[in-house]
Amino acid sequence: MKLPKIIKRHCPYCNKHAPHKLSQAKRRSPGSAHPLAKAAKPRTGFGKGMGNLGKYGSKPAIGSFKMTGKKTTKKTDIRYECSECKKTHSQRKGFRAKKLEFT
Repeated sequence: MKLPKIIKRHCPYCNKHAPHKLSQAKRRSPGSAHPLAKAAKPRTGFGKGMGNLGKYGSKPAIGSFKMTGKKTTKKTDIRYECSECKKTHSQRKGFRAKKLEFT
């Protein structure tokens, strides 16, 4: 997918519409921002074999009722650098693309 190198858009920091320089960052997994935030699982007892899993424990293997498989694309992670205040902000929602090209 081709995108322009510079896009005019709103900057949330200086609150102006200004030209922004685009760059692509490596997409990180959702849990990588807070890797130590898994304390609730041991506290509730799930993941330790305590208690039953209710309706989720009686379901068949996931491969038999869902379309499973590896995705062929990754979601984009585009960063925008404001030309006015030089601060960087990221896009709200990524879209799937095999390859990004800035023209």
